[in-house]
Parts: sequence; structure tokens; C-alpha cells
Amino acid sequence: MNGVHDMGGMQGMGPIGAEPNEPVFHHRWESRVFALRRAMGAWGKWNIDATRYQVELVPQAEYLALSYYARQFVAFLEMLPKSGLVVGPELASGVPDPAVPKVTPALTPEKARTLIARGIPTSRDVAVAARFAPGQTVRARNLNPIGHTRLPRYVRGRLGTVERDRGVFVFPDTNAQFKGEKPQHLYSVRFAAQELWGEDAPNGDGVYLDLWEDYLEEE
Repeated sequence: MNGVHDMGGMQGMGPIGAEPNEPVFHHRWESRVFALRRAMGAWGKWNIDATRYQVELVPQAEYLALSYYARQFVAFLEMLPKSGLVVGPELASGVPDPAVPKVTPALTPEKARTLIARGIPTSRDVAVAARFAPGQTVRARNLNPIGHTRLPRYVRGRLGTVERDRGVFVFPDTNAQFKGEKPQHLYSVRFAAQELWGEDAPNGDGVYLDLWEDYLEEE
């Protein structure tokens, strides 16, 4: 979707400061948010694209003011009642509703270790013909979607070259709204820096983006 979260190529956001020896979590509550999202995600009520889309729905001013895990937490609080895992009064009070039956957690410590080690692959072993081939010139489509997308604004309408076909993967735009996985080929596409930023960009530099087939068109 188009919003403040799509910061790629934007100016005026300030320098990106690299933190030496940056810890995995800066605060204990961040690790708890990470664990809670993984534990509740094990119920299969949402997918990774739906969670990203929910983060993008955080109001813009709030989104910019919050840290990474704070955004994740705000989105998480919206996902719980939407999915039926928690009812509104429980979320407000922090007290379980006695009328709601207790269930066995879907994620055990043993399963959690496997989940962290393997992740949740979105590649799919299905026979889908590829529209594009390495070496082919393509143009990123000039899309302005209302929902979730992984096509950044700064590359829309620009010419690039297919460098590699990475195989077939779940299409995030439809998966985020539970409209089906729509598996399709994912390509590594190189865009010349001058194609993206103009003649002031260094000649010979380029940006590589992994783009789904529906984001591209023949040139």
C-alpha cells in the first residue's frame, strides 16, 4: 500500500545510524512481544503478509513515532480480537473470560525451537510457467494498490534487468488479505542507479530487488 512505511528512496528521514554491537533486543519487553506473536501465530489465524499489512495500518503519525517492536505490538493488539483469539474485554482488562474455554497452547517449547530454526518457508513446489528469463529487460509496473504490496514506490515505472529466477513463492498482495496464495515466480531484478535516481547517481551502481511476476511487465 502507499504510506509512510514505504520509506525506500525517500529523502528527509535523517541518517541511518549503525549501532556497534547492536543487541537482538534493546529491552526485555521487545523479546516478549516477539515471543507472543510467534506463540499466537502458531494457531494459524494469520500469515506473515497479514501481519505486515496490519503494521502498515497503524496510523501514520503513530507509526513514525514508534520503534520497530512498538509498531509490532500495536498491530498485534488489533490482530488478536480480529482473529477471535481474544475477546475485547479480555484485552482491555488482561483477565481471561471464564466463559471462554481454555485450550492447550498450539506452540510448545520443542516446536518453538524448530520454528525459530526453520522459519515458515513461503516457497512452493508447484508447476507454474515463468513469464520472464534472466537477461530480459522488464519494467516495474506503476501500481498504486490500496492493500499490502512488496513493490516499493521508488522503482515503479522503472526499467530493470532480470538477473535470476528464484523459483515460485506465495504472492504477498493476495496472501495478506486471505485471498489465496497465488504462487508465482520471484525474480531478482537489477535496476541501474541512474535509472532510479537520475544522472547524479554513480554510473555503474545498481540496486537488486526481489520482485514477484505480477509486479513486472515486458518492455
